[in-house]
Amino acid sequence: MSTTTYLISGAALPDGSRTDILLKDGLIAELGTGLSAAGAERIDANGLVALPGLVDLHTHLREPGYEQSETVLSGTRAAAAGGFTAVFAMANTSPVADTAGVVEQVLSLGEQSGYATVQPIGAVTVGLGGERLAELGAMAASRARVRVFSDDGSCVWDPVLMRRALEYVKSFDGVIAQHAQEPRLTVGAQMNEGAVSGELGLTGWPAVAEESIIARDVLLAEHVGSRLHICHVSTAGSVDVLRWAKARGIRVTAEVTPHHLLLDEELVRSFDARYKVNPPLRRREDVLALREALADGTIDIVATDHAPHPVESKDCEWDAAANGMVGLESALSVVHASVVETDQLGWADVARVLSSAPAAIGRISSHGQGIVAGASAQVTLYDPNASRDFSTADLAGQGVNSPYIGRTLPGRVLATFHNGAATVLDGMLRPSDEVGAASQKAAHV
Repeated sequence: MSTTTYLISGAALPDGSRTDILLKDGLIAELGTGLSAAGAERIDANGLVALPGLVDLHTHLREPGYEQSETVLSGTRAAAAGGFTAVFAMANTSPVADTAGVVEQVLSLGEQSGYATVQPIGAVTVGLGGERLAELGAMAASRARVRVFSDDGSCVWDPVLMRRALEYVKSFDGVIAQHAQEPRLTVGAQMNEGAVSGELGLTGWPAVAEESIIARDVLLAEHVGSRLHICHVSTAGSVDVLRWAKARGIRVTAEVTPHHLLLDEELVRSFDARYKVNPPLRRREDVLALREALADGTIDIVATDHAPHPVESKDCEWDAAANGMVGLESALSVVHASVVETDQLGWADVARVLSSAPAAIGRISSHGQGIVAGASAQVTLYDPNASRDFSTADLAGQGVNSPYIGRTLPGRVLATFHNGAATVLDGMLRPSDEVGAASQKAAHV
């Protein structure tokens, strides 16, 4: 399928300059003022910010095995609605993505979906069991060319196994993405450990359970000389450890979720299970420390940890509810609210933490190139002056477990272009059969 030629006029680039953008044949063909192109569909972007297509390094697409929660099709539809043109699919599926066959299946499902590039993440250990290394080399050499490996949802708690994983992936420039949670310190945990958990009578999840694993793993990464990535950092103490590690030159990167930048543990007083997540919502002091760390580069990227669940897994008692929140559709607005409106990040920084940096960590060259002539046409048009009362109507995936329903959020994604095809235009999703063939041409690495 040949994609439509689009002429975007008067958009503001992340650096504040204004330009016209011509998208043709899946590429950003030209930038400049007063552009024209015969037969192009013209889009008036006055007042809009043109961002490079967003990249999420931490998405749960659930397929194969948990299609009642999400599918690759519905998850990438949610991604497009939020301005994302590439997502990294976590390995905790059924079967687990711990072999070349499963990651290639996920890759194929992404190619068929059309809404976004899907890059599989491979499991570190067989079945996420934490006992034996998975087929890391086979997954890296497969058609999916996996470079990110994670047992997310489960910590690689054995230091010997973690060392071996770091050594193994070094040979092909891979990275281990660690879910930092010492399991013996979090047995039965229901929320952040502190004064609020004591008042509510809920078993606490102590900050040290995260911080101790990060401290151990940055030392292992230094010893091995390999790349380490820390998933969903949530505490001020973790920020301190990361800042120390980066000052030593250790090859560590880190992510923060939108919800940890905005929400705090006081919301748990409602016992509304939409706020139940792992790692848990922390103290307000942690929220502020995470914002500062993102602003100064200690934390490298924002990643959603998009985690859809069936309604019955959330519409129940707090202690029985599943952990997780959907986040793809709301991420850009939450980043806008938490760090742009507070003047801690500008739009150029947003482009870095939500596009170029995650693409670089995940080693996908087809994304994160920025809005420059000759780059792949991954573009998001965002209205920073809009606001919306976030509701289930804003959710394009299967999951409705969003903590933002009923909140007023700034901004709105008005268009998403994936490989030059409009997956979202004027704020409306395009049918997948209009864009599906374009995704077949995506270069995943």
